Amino acid sequence: MSKEVFEKRKKVIYDLICDPYYVPMKSKEIAMLLSVPKEEREELRNILQELVEEGKIQVNKKGKYKKGNGGFIRGTYRATQRGFGFVVPEGEEGKDIYISENYTNGALDQDDVDVVLVETKSEKTRSREGKIVRIVKRGIERVVGLYQKDKKKQYGFVIPDDVRFHKDIYIPVQKSKDAKSGDKVVVGLTSYGDEHHKPEGVITEVLGGHKEPGVDVLSIVKDYDLAVDFPEKVNNQALNVSQPVSQADCAGREDLRKLLTITIDGEDAKDLDDAITLEKSGDEYILGVHIADVTNYVQENSALDKEALKRGTSVYLVDRVIPMLPRTLSNGICSLNANEDRLTLSCIMKISKAGEVLEHRIVEGVICVNNRMTYTNVWKILEGESEELNQEYKELIPMLEKMKELSAILREKRKKRGSIDFDFPETKVILDDQGKPIDIKPYERNTATDIIEDFMLLANETVAEDYFWQEIPFVYRTHDVPQEDKVRSLATFINNFGYSMHIGQQDIKPMEIQKLLTKIEGSKEEGLISRLALRSMKQARYTPENTGHFGLAARYYTHFTSPIRRYPDLQIHRIIKDNIRGRMTKERREHYEKILPEVTKQSSAMERKAEEAERESIKLKKVEYMKGKEGEVFSGVISGMTKWGMYVELPNTVEGLVHLTNLTDDYYHYDETRYEMIGERLGRVYKLGQRVEVSLVNADIKTRTIDFILKKGDETKDV
Repeated sequence: MSKEVFEKRKKVIYDLICDPYYVPMKSKEIAMLLSVPKEEREELRNILQELVEEGKIQVNKKGKYKKGNGGFIRGTYRATQRGFGFVVPEGEEGKDIYISENYTNGALDQDDVDVVLVETKSEKTRSREGKIVRIVKRGIERVVGLYQKDKKKQYGFVIPDDVRFHKDIYIPVQKSKDAKSGDKVVVGLTSYGDEHHKPEGVITEVLGGHKEPGVDVLSIVKDYDLAVDFPEKVNNQALNVSQPVSQADCAGREDLRKLLTITIDGEDAKDLDDAITLEKSGDEYILGVHIADVTNYVQENSALDKEALKRGTSVYLVDRVIPMLPRTLSNGICSLNANEDRLTLSCIMKISKAGEVLEHRIVEGVICVNNRMTYTNVWKILEGESEELNQEYKELIPMLEKMKELSAILREKRKKRGSIDFDFPETKVILDDQGKPIDIKPYERNTATDIIEDFMLLANETVAEDYFWQEIPFVYRTHDVPQEDKVRSLATFINNFGYSMHIGQQDIKPMEIQKLLTKIEGSKEEGLISRLALRSMKQARYTPENTGHFGLAARYYTHFTSPIRRYPDLQIHRIIKDNIRGRMTKERREHYEKILPEVTKQSSAMERKAEEAERESIKLKKVEYMKGKEGEVFSGVISGMTKWGMYVELPNTVEGLVHLTNLTDDYYHYDETRYEMIGERLGRVYKLGQRVEVSLVNADIKTRTIDFILKKGDETKDV
């Protein structure tokens, strides 16, 4: 059939389907209606397929064709380990399109695709459904996995670590880089395969045996394509600029070295971004938040700056830190180490006894930290837990007590305006010297961590408000109002514990969520509800526009306080210094207006990647910790419900799935409107938040999943 004839028939078929009297038909029915001979019906199907791919028509699950929505939707495909996935459309946040396993069309996780919507059986479906019609751009070019060599043949296969990549990768022996069976490797994909052929690749890096210490986390590093080593040019530049602070460096800066200055960080911290000074005059506090002046050493568009932007953030994995800047800078001249002169950008605020910032200055300064304090020691001093520490740091005690006093004032002020305080412990995994998890316990917040958090939040808000009203191009940390359905899901969940929250018809207020967190404070379910409340929130991001921060109930917010480990902080320091020095010309404004959209987009993307890698490394060690505990019984709380089962969370934050197929005492169905699992015969109901006892069935390190079964009886063990 000629191209001309094909196009004519295509128009006839399209006009037929668009006819207002047309009733959806299958291809065979269309062929009969148009009297298409049997030998030409394959061509008819090709025409219909092309119309579907163009988005002009769509096909439902019964194979019937109807008029399309006018075009395809472009987005990114996110696969799941269960075979189906979702397309995240460009510019349509929160409107993901479900893609069944039969409609993926060979797409892999992270591919850019075109998708057409398909008709669903029920209009009550909770999400749109679609069919991928074209792969625009492959999203994955390299895969990390386990190499297995065929002993008899001249090839091997790599089994991907990422369970969303559902095919093994064929490796010709000459492209195996001498990898041995059981090695973890990085594979560059040379072919993505099709329904008849496996993907093909070449091994580019051998990470080591899969049981060697550290290789498991290194595999995650490589899987997320996180840069570890710095280019030689960047390292050389870092060495060249890492010179002791000189008199010339201090020229034109405010000398703050006479102020009693401390840092408060974790025991293991080596990159100290911030230092604090505090004095009191009458009823007013003079708080100084002094931040490392990284821009003095990282010049715009230098090799250091470009590498920092590329990385976006430091990454804190379960067993290592991947810094944004070379350690020569991050742990050296930029770190506010005790008894050494350091350059800062300082926000000095006069604060009333009610917590109001009466006035402030942002200055380039030079400081000398008197004491490097830890959260633990400051907490012990303030709580009177150690007489020895009280004696050692007696000259600091008056200032520390004022810090505690001001922190409480600021915290209460934020609480009154509705700021959401997610006071729940994060997971701390304790590893032995071989990288094996020997304990999992929560990070506990205390008075000292509160002090630093409160002071940093205040500085960030103060700087953001200042530059918003100056109408200078800037980077803001924004947090949008959550989706109503997610907050209503949270409200349903907390009803199982006897709590409630008010949700308005038009607006969701952060105050309501904060009231809930206040109610649950000190309860057994505090950690669980806090985490689920956090999951109901949207993700904060960096933007050049100030749209406010929902979680903090703040009109103005930025990230000013961590330029060693976050690029947005480094970027705004550069803007602030240009402004302080009188260099914010029309040209500089235009320059920042041009670059900030891309800077904020890159920073947000790298932050998400870092967070995902951090979560995966913790999840891996949680599974490894549970491995070998099969058959043991634990107490937990039902933390999630899906149509395939119930998630149960243990007190140490380990979470596992009780699969529907393992609920053998009855036939259960999931009521998604009530978030309940209901037994049809006996009427037993499982609800979110319900306390249950579970037995460990399986801890799968490859898939990083934990499976439980419900256990009857009184004998339990808290992990």
